[in-house]
Amino acid sequence: MMLESTWFFLWGLLWAVFFMTDGFDLGIGTVYPFLGKNDEEKRVMINSLGPLWDGNEVWLITAGGVTFAAFPLVYSVMFSALYTPLMLILFALIIRGVSFEFRGLSNKKSWVRIWDTSIFVGSFVPSLLFGVAFANIFMGIPIDENGIMQGNLFSLLNPYGILGGILFVVLFVVHGLLWICIRGTENLKQRASNLVKKVWIAELVVIVGFVFASYVYTGLFENYFKYPALWLILVFAVISLLMIRFYISKEKYFFAWASSASTIVFCTFFGIAGLFPNLFPSSINPDFSLTAFNSASSPYTLKIMLGVVIVFVPIVIAYQGFAYKMFSTKVDPKDLTY
Repeated sequence: MMLESTWFFLWGLLWAVFFMTDGFDLGIGTVYPFLGKNDEEKRVMINSLGPLWDGNEVWLITAGGVTFAAFPLVYSVMFSALYTPLMLILFALIIRGVSFEFRGLSNKKSWVRIWDTSIFVGSFVPSLLFGVAFANIFMGIPIDENGIMQGNLFSLLNPYGILGGILFVVLFVVHGLLWICIRGTENLKQRASNLVKKVWIAELVVIVGFVFASYVYTGLFENYFKYPALWLILVFAVISLLMIRFYISKEKYFFAWASSASTIVFCTFFGIAGLFPNLFPSSINPDFSLTAFNSASSPYTLKIMLGVVIVFVPIVIAYQGFAYKMFSTKVDPKDLTY
């Protein structure tokens, strides 16, 4: 049981790291058509995330790979039950990656407009649908004893699922705006700073609403009442959220961005901790739920994977830390290239 519990924690951690890292470039893409007032500013926004966005998505591949290797039954049922939203996410991410490369191949306004719109769609849609998907997982997916979903995409677009989607969007938008405050030119930085103060209020309201809705619609709080130490996750989430606003007022944007990253991690673990030991709970019958114990790979497989993770994940983290430090300076418009 120790191995299964360890991998449940690692599974949640990898998703949290993905949302923390890729969240800021998804957020930048979401505000991209509205914040950038001219072509130069839009190119600054693209260049601010250009060296990092594809590396951030490595964590998505890792999280998916861990789900496949550690919990293969969950992987098969998840990609069957959530096939439509997951494919929409995949197509949107592909469109976004292509847009970064194709936008600068022509100066025609119609060409640039197409790819600018694609950057927005390829960022907003994954942000929204990741939130919808995880909110529905927290609430429970209507899967039967054979792992077949008794519903469709529209059944996932329930009030709690939509609130989860809105939560992810505002979390990522705040994260992205703070990155623009770090790397953007002066005018762009000023507008991002003014906007993030307003979006932060929306973030606060949505988080409070989501926590309350989680109490009403889900069983996440059962673990919190059973293990009171888990309330520290919510405490740290609140502290991180308040520190964002504190550092913004001090114009210490890197610390505000770090606090935003911490907020995303703790918000993710709020749901992960409440789920345990469920990975894919059934809203039809709890006996149909997939847990860390009834869907895990063999102990031998989990041991080998644990060794791989212990060796290679710190290397990846060190490399990404180096990349973030190297590309944390202001984007110089003189260096802009297509």
